[in-house]
Amino acid sequence: MTTFDNREKAFEKKFALDEELKFKAEARRNNLLAAWAAEKLGISGDAVADYKKEVRRADLAEAGDEDVFRKVRGDFDAKGVTVSDEELREKMVSCMEQAITQIESES
Repeated sequence: MTTFDNREKAFEKKFALDEELKFKAEARRNNLLAAWAAEKLGISGDAVADYKKEVRRADLAEAGDEDVFRKVRGDFDAKGVTVSDEELREKMVSCMEQAITQIESES
């Protein structure tokens, strides 16, 4: 195997690892966001786990974060919860930061 082949395999492994970490971080972010949203929506008990599943499922609708944003925004609007778009987006960012920190501390 040449040096070029070795480098290519290393880049492929790093890419696969980065994608796996990104997936884990997004899933954890969605759980954290859903727990926060559930509290705002007055959801408690076993229903919180169900809501977390709904939010994670919403994330599969399309690439990016807009599907999650629309899910939570729609739920807030339906229940009359007063949270601005800016606050929701800031919460999504802070939940992602928290998720990354948690994952890094587990490694």
